Amino acid sequence: MTVLDAGCGGGRNLVFLLREGYEVYAVDRDPEAIRAVRSLAGQLAPRLPAANFRAEPLESNSFPDHAADAVLSSAVLHFARDESHFRAMLDGTWRLVKPGGLLFCRLASSIGMESRVTPLGGRRFRLPDHSERFLVDEPYLLDLTAELGGTLLDPLKTTVVQDQRCMTTWVVRRETGW
Repeated sequence: MTVLDAGCGGGRNLVFLLREGYEVYAVDRDPEAIRAVRSLAGQLAPRLPAANFRAEPLESNSFPDHAADAVLSSAVLHFARDESHFRAMLDGTWRLVKPGGLLFCRLASSIGMESRVTPLGGRRFRLPDHSERFLVDEPYLLDLTAELGGTLLDPLKTTVVQDQRCMTTWVVRRETGW
């Protein structure tokens, strides 16, 4: 199985996959993060080439379409500057999912804290922890699922993080007809 971490940071979500022998790929716009992931892979899965790990923006990454059976996007998309940037990041991530594959996405949302976030315009909000994020909600994610031609594999699940922010898990299968 091939797994691609879109917005991998230092690789915290890759340790198990590297140890267990998965074919792992990763992309992050931060070259320091990619250096850390290459070092981690060198220790845990030295057979993987350095080219599997790329310092590139999600929205213009150089991986081929349908590169992975599973694409992870954990705590990445809510850093979008605006809706246009969010869609570019999402499209750059979604195109990597093989037909029949899945996107596992965890991102900030307003679900469960609608009255505690302050709208700033364009789906940007100030959260109770004083950070600013691009936030999604249930109707938006369901519309995106349909627009992408995907199917929810699991109902949306949201965790309230110490009454400061909400993180929603969105798991979508790409239909095989693509």
